[in-house]
Amino acid sequence: MSDKIVSYQRVKKKYLNFLKSQEALSEPFRDKIGQFENYYFPVSKKIFTDFSKDKKTKIIGLTGGQGSGKSTISSILKIILKENFNLNTVIFSIDDFYKTLKDRKIMSKKVSPLFLTRGVPGTHDAKLLYKCLKLLKKKKFKKVLIPRFDKSSDDRLSKNKWQKVKIKPDIVIFEGWCVGVTPQRKKELIVSINTLEKYEDKKKIWRNKVNNELKNAYKRIFKLIDKMIFLKVPSFKHVYKWRLLQERKLKITSKGKKIMNALQVKNFIMHYERLTKHMLKSFDKKADMVIKIDEKHRLKSIKFN
Repeated sequence: MSDKIVSYQRVKKKYLNFLKSQEALSEPFRDKIGQFENYYFPVSKKIFTDFSKDKKTKIIGLTGGQGSGKSTISSILKIILKENFNLNTVIFSIDDFYKTLKDRKIMSKKVSPLFLTRGVPGTHDAKLLYKCLKLLKKKKFKKVLIPRFDKSSDDRLSKNKWQKVKIKPDIVIFEGWCVGVTPQRKKELIVSINTLEKYEDKKKIWRNKVNNELKNAYKRIFKLIDKMIFLKVPSFKHVYKWRLLQERKLKITSKGKKIMNALQVKNFIMHYERLTKHMLKSFDKKADMVIKIDEKHRLKSIKFN
């Protein structure tokens, strides 16, 4: 048996063990036939090939609707990139860069009450995020601290609990529901998309501010991304279903801290609806890799643009 086959089998075994560990968290991903061979491995190989061209740190944006499996897929890619391609990979989420609760309270008073709820562009610390991405790509590397956010307390964790990146990464997987999203046209902002916008954003202050953030601060951030992977969910209704699953997982991992019930989740994801639907319409051609996910949360197809 060749070393290549042994290596491949070892990597797949680690992948299977990881999936098994996720089952305790009600993780919907299972070892469906061909998932490893047809999706995870080809994507990892593509990332490795791109890195090999100049050996410079590559920022891989991984985006998709809430509950689409971004965190799980990021972890799977990290296993393959490390075990099969010997690439030092760092993962973090745009969620870790949410503004503190205090800062969002200030923003909710100054701009719109809707900015108290984390999620949309404008609720992240864009300056800190840009700075971290620039430092991670820097040739002369120094230790980088990546913030962490506790969703159960709705606030940023103290600095001593931040992720410490001590060695220059080969690959950075930067995941998040709105990573890479582009602004909408002004006329698209006129009609309310749900009851939240209709009754709580009557003057369109919130949605216009979000759009302006995308035109400026977030555009600068997303320009640092080298390749984009888009996890395309079947429709927005699945975001609600899968976001409920995330809350169940959070209940297990946060040891009984405050989580959202079904009605709260429904209201919460209205904040995400506009941009999620915008991405479902427009991101097929913008992303470098598009992975479609079916209604049973299985990877259905992959397209390399």
